[in-house]
Amino acid sequence: MNSRWPMMLIVGAFASPVVFAQAPSKPDAAKAQQIATQVCAACHAADGNSTQPANPILAGQHADYLFKQLNNFKPQSGKPAERPNAVMAGIAANLSVSDMRGLAAYFEDQKPRLGAARDPELVKLGQAIYRGGVLSKGVAACAACHGPGGAGVPAQYPRLAGQFAEYTAAQLKAFRSGERANDPNRMMQVVAGKLSDKEIAAVAEYIAGLR
Repeated sequence: MNSRWPMMLIVGAFASPVVFAQAPSKPDAAKAQQIATQVCAACHAADGNSTQPANPILAGQHADYLFKQLNNFKPQSGKPAERPNAVMAGIAANLSVSDMRGLAAYFEDQKPRLGAARDPELVKLGQAIYRGGVLSKGVAACAACHGPGGAGVPAQYPRLAGQFAEYTAAQLKAFRSGERANDPNRMMQVVAGKLSDKEIAAVAEYIAGLR
């Protein structure tokens, strides 16, 4: 009797179903380029170097960040999108997870154009805030998260260098008002909430000239 139990235990162990996680499929680069050319190009240009200040430059942006934003634009399971935007909601709704990963990787690989600041006085104030924060308001330096040159940190903080001042300012104001609240720890809402319109304009102007 005792000799039968080991065999029964062995058979029983291997009779249980084993489920293995599937590796994520590799993004289709050709399809991503097609979508970028036929859909995204209208607002962001085919290579992600938008010429319209209201639409962000996507070229060179971290793929993880772009993938997250596309997901945030997309309503999930009947719930409102984490980042409301009528245009992007319509576009993201038609993208699969693979499509979004492909687009994110495609735009990350594109070379961003060199930006330029225009207002020396604003740049001076913006530089002070970006590099040193605003001590009297408890605002930390932007460089602490986004890097001295605005390169950002993949999977954590987006690239800012060369972004349109108009777009950056609009996003900071959206964070400040609560209209945009899709940063994981609400850090940007706290930071932007302490900045005046002039300080926001100054930081945005400085960022536009970073390389």
